[in-house]
Amino acid sequence: MEKGTKENPWELKTAPGTSEYTMYRDPEKDILVCKVGTTTLHYSWRCIDDLHAMLKAHGNWMDLGAADEGKEPKPGTVEAWGRSTENPVGGWYGLKKGFRGRFGMYLPPLMEVLGLVELEHNAKNNRVRAK
Repeated sequence: MEKGTKENPWELKTAPGTSEYTMYRDPEKDILVCKVGTTTLHYSWRCIDDLHAMLKAHGNWMDLGAADEGKEPKPGTVEAWGRSTENPVGGWYGLKKGFRGRFGMYLPPLMEVLGLVELEHNAKNNRVRAK
């Protein structure tokens, strides 16, 4: 059975390995669905290709900088880029108001499983870079 479907989601862990979550693509809405416990987050499906392209252009390690929607992310991080007016969608890749943050926490582990990035797995302050 194909991975990344609602019936067979990717089973992931955050970079430090402290939390488990699942992700799958909803092809009808063209979104990425992230389930963390009872919380569901939605991201634009194109975020994977866009983030990979940005990391390739960046050419070096980048801090993840995960933050909730209501908190200001550290500049120059994956999280800051995922909500910047300078990214290809001109703002948030997170689609569900109140649950748009944590881009830097949940996307890089999926991209590692897909073979697109190298990801550090330290207790904190993890970084990512394109393969």
